[in-house]
Amino acid sequence: MRNCRILLVVMLLFLLQQPLFSQNTKIKTWSEKELLASKALKQAHVGICIYEPATNKYWYNYQEDHYFTPASNTKIFSLYTGMLLLGDSLPALRYLDTDSVLYVQGTADPAFLHPDYTLQPAFRLLQQTNKKIEIVPAKNENARFGYGWSWNDYADYYQSELNEWPMYGNVARVRHHGDSLYIVPKLYELTTNKDNQLTSLEVKRDERNNRFSMGYNSTIYKPEEEEVPFITGGLEDLALRLQDTLHKPVYIARQVPAGLQLMKGIPSDSLFLPMMHRSDNFFAEQTLMMCANQLFDTISTQHMISYMLDHYLKELPDTPNWADGSGLSRYNLFSPRDFVYVLANMYKTYPTSRLYSLFATGGKGTLKNYYKEQFVHAKTGTLTGVVALSGYLVTKKNKTLVFSVLVNNHNNSASTVRREVEHFLTQVYENY
Repeated sequence: MRNCRILLVVMLLFLLQQPLFSQNTKIKTWSEKELLASKALKQAHVGICIYEPATNKYWYNYQEDHYFTPASNTKIFSLYTGMLLLGDSLPALRYLDTDSVLYVQGTADPAFLHPDYTLQPAFRLLQQTNKKIEIVPAKNENARFGYGWSWNDYADYYQSELNEWPMYGNVARVRHHGDSLYIVPKLYELTTNKDNQLTSLEVKRDERNNRFSMGYNSTIYKPEEEEVPFITGGLEDLALRLQDTLHKPVYIARQVPAGLQLMKGIPSDSLFLPMMHRSDNFFAEQTLMMCANQLFDTISTQHMISYMLDHYLKELPDTPNWADGSGLSRYNLFSPRDFVYVLANMYKTYPTSRLYSLFATGGKGTLKNYYKEQFVHAKTGTLTGVVALSGYLVTKKNKTLVFSVLVNNHNNSASTVRREVEHFLTQVYENY
């Protein structure tokens, strides 16, 4: 009788495990016989992790503990840091308004005079004052570029320089419209060259100075605009840019006054959304810098990363090599289950209405040509030889899954690899 009871319990446990076993078997088959065996991924390094938070069970793992260059999936860690530490609003400025002087100090806020944002409380303060304006130096341990960035991308729109007080997104906007040719900020030198053989605007910048050149076709009348990073320089350069914009003198403070107050700026999510949807590298980098400035009164990406790993992320399954905020660095190394761990924590902490809105979905942002059924809310990542996608998947039966698919060292087009990953995840969506 006792043996019968034992047998019954074993059979019951076996039956209870059947749905998960079936899931694992199906997904394993799709992964091994279709995704991993495809021409686009057959010679690549691939890692997959799929997890269900409701049951605390992994549906499928493949090289989930291996390390990968994640490209812009790194922004998931930057988003988590920003959501934890920045609160509802960005730190726009530190200031002290005395009888004769307005002291101001940068907080690394990337929204200052950025064309995406009409709300400019810090600029309004500077614009309206009749007092002498003095810039108080911030403690900034960062270099203008991140660790492991490519130096020869200095003039590419996606690699703006980093500093304590960004202006205009730290890019010069060069525009051609009919007979109108101009550059913002206006203090930078722009030489123009009419070439009616060109099919689009061509803008270049000297490597070591802020001299810009523009080639344009005078027969093209539609508005054309290019963004090229400028050299941010030091406090003197910042003062010149502010003077050029405010049309009044700006000085550098000889001493640091006590009692600087923090001015709040735009809502944090209004920065996080474009950071994730269009994969804005500059916003991601400055997010970590703002967090460090707010927490330590010192701008230091490395200090901020170390703090996160020692506190909020000390239970990560695999210790990552986290080098920057954007994923531009080739030094970044993360495992798929690291991303799943952070995404699952975010899922438990924040309402899905907020969380899903911050991640791109089918037909929007970096996923505009994929996942038309809109069953994923995820972050893409792309570098040469790298394709990554991590986020949330809601199946047809309304099961929420957290997933990460990282592909390194492929030798195909990124779009082809993305289609293979899309096909794999669509099968999970449709069958569960």
